Amino acid sequence: MDITNTFIRGISEKNRALLTTLHRGITGPFTPHEAANILGFDIRRTRRFLAYLAAAGWLTRIRRGLYTTVPLDVVEPLAWREDPWIVAAKVFSPFYIGGWSACEHWSLTDQIFKETVVISSKPLRQRHIEIQGAPFYVKVMDSDKIFGTEIVWRGRTRVPVSDPTRTIVDILDDPKIGAGIRHIADILRAYLSHERRDDSLLLEYAHKLGNRTVFKRLGYLLESTKIADKKLIEACRKGMSSGVSSLDPSAPRKGHFMRRWNLCVNVTLDTSEAAS
Repeated sequence: MDITNTFIRGISEKNRALLTTLHRGITGPFTPHEAANILGFDIRRTRRFLAYLAAAGWLTRIRRGLYTTVPLDVVEPLAWREDPWIVAAKVFSPFYIGGWSACEHWSLTDQIFKETVVISSKPLRQRHIEIQGAPFYVKVMDSDKIFGTEIVWRGRTRVPVSDPTRTIVDILDDPKIGAGIRHIADILRAYLSHERRDDSLLLEYAHKLGNRTVFKRLGYLLESTKIADKKLIEACRKGMSSGVSSLDPSAPRKGHFMRRWNLCVNVTLDTSEAAS
């Protein structure tokens, strides 16, 4: 059985040609205005046409005013959903994929997370957003703090993702997007043996981001793992701030004070901790 012909049966030859034009001219999610430019329709006619295609299963509506084409070879077109990373590229730009999602991408963790972490400079009030049934956690960041990313291809769509070193700095800056400091300790151990480990770049990114608490958490974890060199630990000592910070701000602020790193150690790690 020809799945493609089964999928598009019942559509007129003219509409089939228009649908093919959309498939060839559109990459990833698109707005009615973008479709109008491809089809050569006015916006009212375009909206009606897109609604018709979506109702029939030839397009999928991601959210209000945003559609994507459905691959012609899918068995259940009405149940098909776009890749969340591709959706993010359209909805949250300027942005990059970060946090635990980047950790998964770079094989820094074996854990699988349902929610996709997005770092965006787009003003957004909500942090937890669901699109097409796919959950996103959005962290808003100033545009000048968006650096240290690489482009990966998802189909025909270019998606920026934090490189391994920027990923480490981000989760030390905000342990919440690293799934907590215990998980981050495991991620850091994986990074320290990763082919992309770069101590100089790690320090450069930490200074550029501007949160000196990153050096406290990094230095503490480096000593806890007992596999990092003294030079890197000393650089963390020089870069850290003087105030007291929490090892994991998402956990209750109860624990012992470690003067060496000016940290309230409010989470007990599985690794052997450095002496106070």
